Amino acid sequence: MTPTTQTSYVTITEDNFQEEVIQNPQPVLVDFWAAWCGPCQAMNPTIQELALEFKGELLVGKINVDEQPTLAAQFGIQSIPTLLIFKNGTVVDTVIGAVPKKVIVNAVNAVVTST
Repeated sequence: MTPTTQTSYVTITEDNFQEEVIQNPQPVLVDFWAAWCGPCQAMNPTIQELALEFKGELLVGKINVDEQPTLAAQFGIQSIPTLLIFKNGTVVDTVIGAVPKKVIVNAVNAVVTST
């Protein structure tokens, strides 16, 4: 099986945060990560899978904390990976650290099914 190079998530920056996250009618899962972060790299395939599995129900975005320190500070990100789930522009759940996919799926399902 060849690895996929298709990105199924949106890269979020200060420039598009308002449009992609705050104003988005869909729930949004935001992954705060960094290239040097081993657990972040370990979680990346899971984040990609979730983006594909929940396509149409959930937007998945990634914020590189080194490139977007203002956004990381705005949400008080102190350890990565940190996943924030937004609904109607508000953080409704947080998942911190490298966790099993099921933990994230359960958090996402709670938000997606309540829309």
